Amino acid sequence: MKVLNILVRRYLPLAALDAAVRFHEQIIGQKARLRFHYPQYDLELAQVGSILFIAGTPESLAPFVNTHATFMVDGIAAFAQHLPSVGAEILEGPQDVPTGQNMLVRHPDGMLIEYVEHRDKHPADRMYEPDDVTI
Repeated sequence: MKVLNILVRRYLPLAALDAAVRFHEQIIGQKARLRFHYPQYDLELAQVGSILFIAGTPESLAPFVNTHATFMVDGIAAFAQHLPSVGAEILEGPQDVPTGQNMLVRHPDGMLIEYVEHRDKHPADRMYEPDDVTI
């Protein structure tokens, strides 16, 4: 059971998505490795590095703007079983989503976190391991 990466969530109007993705692709030096339309919620999503862009109308974004971050995990079922034992509250899910499975969790400190396990895991979505960092 491991958190593979933590994504900062950036909510923005749909008209601003392409420019934001292009800018961050240039700054970070990576192409968006995730980009899709989420018709169930009328949203467009893109991931560049550790930034998850979520674009839509004010109405379509409203249910999501209080979620602080996305934790990408290696096994959502294990987290769903473990989190309540450490004081977290599972508010929604686990449920199927276009990329795999997710759930919404309130941490004991009040943070709302989306936990997601991607069906097709990308090696670049792993945070650095302590042994990977050279100083």
